[in-house]
Amino acid sequence: MKGTLTIDTSTTYTFRVVVEPDEDAWHAYCPALAAYGAATWGATREEALRHIREVVEMVVEELTQGRRSRPRRHSGL
Repeated sequence: MKGTLTIDTSTTYTFRVVVEPDEDAWHAYCPALAAYGAATWGATREEALRHIREVVEMVVEELTQGRRSRPRRHSGL
């Protein structure tokens, strides 16, 4: 299942996220930020979505504060 995740900081970012069932959990990741570790899981789909939102927020914060270099524009955004 694919969807979008909107992060509201001083600038609004919208990222595509993928949430998939695994054997006994749900896997969630953000393809555009995968190189930065934007992947997680949860016991339920809702939990995985909460977790990926937190992970993406942390990555975006690090990128916008200059603690990490920004990714090049990717067609998967």
